[in-house]
Amino acid sequence: MIRKILIFLFIILTLQPAYSLPKWNEKDIINNPEGILKNLESDPHDVISGSVEKNIEMTLGNCIQISLGNNPQINEAFQNILIADSKLKQIWSNFFPVLSWQTSYTHIKQLQLSDAFGRNLQFDYYLLGQISLTQLIYDFGITQNKATIQRLQYESNRKIFIETVNNVIAQTKKAYYNVLYAIEKVNVAENTVEKYEDFYRQAKAFYDIGLNPKVDVTIALSNLSTSKIELIRAKAEVNKAIAELNNIMGVPYISKYSLKGKLEYIPVNITFEEAVTIANDSRPDLENAKILVEQSRQNLKLTKKAYFPIIDAEGQYQRGGKHWTSNDGFNIGLFLNFYNLNGALINNQIKEARYMYDKQLAAAQKTQNDVYLEIQKAFLTLNEKSNQIPVSLIQMKQAQENYDLSYGRYRVGEASPIELREAENTLRNTKLTYFASLFEYNSARAELERSIGKNISNTNEIIEFNK
Repeated sequence: MIRKILIFLFIILTLQPAYSLPKWNEKDIINNPEGILKNLESDPHDVISGSVEKNIEMTLGNCIQISLGNNPQINEAFQNILIADSKLKQIWSNFFPVLSWQTSYTHIKQLQLSDAFGRNLQFDYYLLGQISLTQLIYDFGITQNKATIQRLQYESNRKIFIETVNNVIAQTKKAYYNVLYAIEKVNVAENTVEKYEDFYRQAKAFYDIGLNPKVDVTIALSNLSTSKIELIRAKAEVNKAIAELNNIMGVPYISKYSLKGKLEYIPVNITFEEAVTIANDSRPDLENAKILVEQSRQNLKLTKKAYFPIIDAEGQYQRGGKHWTSNDGFNIGLFLNFYNLNGALINNQIKEARYMYDKQLAAAQKTQNDVYLEIQKAFLTLNEKSNQIPVSLIQMKQAQENYDLSYGRYRVGEASPIELREAENTLRNTKLTYFASLFEYNSARAELERSIGKNISNTNEIIEFNK
């Protein structure tokens, strides 16, 4: 539970300015979780518990908050940040002294001397204690380089964490819109069943009084059966969509709930150039690509220092001898250590590091190109779906008018059941097309927000169809 709270708070602090949680910084989260938890006790509304009450109404904001607190991808990315922080502190620990203790008993028999002197030479040696203290004096910046590389890894993990959060938010939005779309398809299917039930009653009434042949009743009954099958499929799609949403939120066994909201058209007032500008400042993987380039450069500098020595100071105090406390002594030394001076190996390691640096430069350029392409595709898709919505809305209204005319003609016996079925099928298909356009538009909007690394502010202009 504490881990979920810390992850959620970290997300709020780094990504979500719209939320109004206390302004804790990253060091507070990592180094002082107890203090944060103490503050949370006074305001429990700041924390998502990871579960919801039965039959509660869930908004998109609720779903996103639950995802931020429970999605395992976010938890994994957050743990990588903590791991990198721990490794950085381990590297800096090289500047702390190393203390060791040794106690031993040794029995020695000198074979060669025994043969030379013709008698058995053996003795015991007791070491009550040997305390050794080693301190790094200077390593020509090797530890500093290692710490810089690890600090960059820490920053890289933070960017990956933000990117993971952005991806999870986009996935949650798409899954949420998919549930709403599935619900709309159920509503259309239920409305179709009601219409065909009415058709069947009308056809049977006409047949009973001898106005229509029995084939009209058979056609109406067949249409009703088909519409009921479509309703069953639509309800199954809702359950599947909810299961996908629950999985993304990280709570697959959550109690039943209902979604509050409906598919809407909210215009996005942003140009392609503005989207690219926002992405350059907000897209975490662009920033991470720059970090990885710098990390490769620092690794190249570190590899070149393989020829440099390390200066250590060491002191020892011993007590022992023929008996446990018979003698004592100490020694102090300053050491100049050269490790692994293999010229051929080091030269090739430097070449490898230089190639890795060049490779990272190319990878950074590829990331920038890929991000530009993602924004392009998301922006074009959003415009395409935005243009489809008004057209599909007009088609739906025209189909509704055509259906009303056909139904009126059918009620007075002037239209055939086939004509009425075609009018109803056209109306049903245009409704599904309209809601599909809304779903695809909102999904494209979520993808554009992910591709630029920032939420797009809403306007109040909403187009919707009232059934």
